[in-house]
Amino acid sequence: ALVLIPLLTSAYFLALRRYPAPRWRIACFLAAMVLLLAVSVTPIHTLAMHFLLTVHLLQNVVLAEWAPLLIVFGIPPALAGTIARPRAIRAFTHPAVALPLWLANYMLWHLPWIYDAALENPHTLLLLEHALYFLTGVAMWWCVFQDEPHRLGAGARAGYVFAAFVLGSPIGLVMALVPNAIYDFYVNAHHRVWGLDPLGDQQLAGMLMAVEQAIVFFGVFVYWFFRFLAEEEREEDVDRPPAAA
Repeated sequence: ALVLIPLLTSAYFLALRRYPAPRWRIACFLAAMVLLLAVSVTPIHTLAMHFLLTVHLLQNVVLAEWAPLLIVFGIPPALAGTIARPRAIRAFTHPAVALPLWLANYMLWHLPWIYDAALENPHTLLLLEHALYFLTGVAMWWCVFQDEPHRLGAGARAGYVFAAFVLGSPIGLVMALVPNAIYDFYVNAHHRVWGLDPLGDQQLAGMLMAVEQAIVFFGVFVYWFFRFLAEEEREEDVDRPPAAA
């Protein structure tokens, strides 16, 4: 984190020399970098790796949803068009590819035996998990806020985000509702934090994940849905014949 995040930030500001961005885009990108550092090199990381499933899920949400969303926000359209020129990027960010990859990756890493294996191998498998969260998250959000290489209408973007929420939300709900703690790594943790037992920790983690996704995805959905309604209204105004004198 202390190497890759500064490198990514430096590359972004070098790119801005050729592709200027408004301050709000720069602020979004920098907010993403701060979030990535916060979940990687602060006590949040220690809590996630050794004590609390709730904090580990927060870390995953930042890597797979919040930071990628802010980064996509932060990239100016001209730079996005340049980034998206390679055929591999065009394929990776296609809505029919990006959304299934993001969902499959999210679900795969939350399977108990894979989740535990990643935590037991923090320098190899866990790094791969976090990298894939981030990359698939960027791909998933790309077509929601960028027009290149796949320009979607406002209605299609609203439907895409709604599908992401509906298909992704069961992960948190299942964790909140199952009657037993399913991740042995946290069941076997020797120290308890904040008075949470393994099942209470898991239920809290699942509920917070479900609420977080409802807020973020529903907020983005509402934005594009109202954009869609506004576009439809403008088209109707254009097509409507002028009133008779």
